[in-house]
Amino acid sequence: MQVDDDLALITEAALAAGEIAARHFRSDLETWDKGGGQGPVSEADLEIDAFLNQWLLARRPDYGWLSEETEDDEARLARPRVFIVDPIDGTRAFIAGQPTFSHSIAIVEAGQVIAGVVHLPMKNRTFAARIGGGATLNGAPIAPSPRTEVEGARVLCNSAALVPAHWRDGAVPAVERHFRSSLAYRLCLVAQGRFDAMLTLRDAWEWDVAAGDLIAREAGARVETAGGAAPRYNNPRPLLPGMVAAGPGLMPGLMARL
Repeated sequence: MQVDDDLALITEAALAAGEIAARHFRSDLETWDKGGGQGPVSEADLEIDAFLNQWLLARRPDYGWLSEETEDDEARLARPRVFIVDPIDGTRAFIAGQPTFSHSIAIVEAGQVIAGVVHLPMKNRTFAARIGGGATLNGAPIAPSPRTEVEGARVLCNSAALVPAHWRDGAVPAVERHFRSSLAYRLCLVAQGRFDAMLTLRDAWEWDVAAGDLIAREAGARVETAGGAAPRYNNPRPLLPGMVAAGPGLMPGLMARL
């Protein structure tokens, strides 16, 4: 029952975050670069982060907090459950006026995501999952692609993932490449079966992928780090060595080629 309550809580929070984002979307908002290769941030990111931090921790004061836009506090490592939040995943898309940004909220216990929501307010899409409960889009169950052949698969990734150095014997598979700015949304699109796989071979921050990981997994997809391990969350340095997600029939062949 607690996990159900937690999922309802973060769903409500994500929808409220979407209302804040909608107010700022395609407006003359203030933006700046965070430096150090971290990319851009906007005043909307910070407003949503502050709202979620206050709203969620007021209702779960014993939970830890990890967010892209909040200075990290190692006290989270000792908490039994932790919120892992990306206030706006796909900030570049948001600033550019593209609707494919999302709000990503996960709850982690003992290194495992137990509840996750990815909400795209400008597309009216809310992906959600709880551990052992399946995954949904706007309340309806979703499932990944049944595809088994790597060649011709529809894969969400950036162009850098398809250079020969990343592939066995330099043989890049002939996949159909697509792109979305939000890693969380890419994972959800695989969960939904709209694309056969997603991969990012660069290190991935936990807040970018935690909620989407659970949603893809609960839908029936397989999710691994780029090195083939099961992702674990709430690490002292919250960074994972890449991420790959695909339908269960495609994943073995895809990982064998990396």
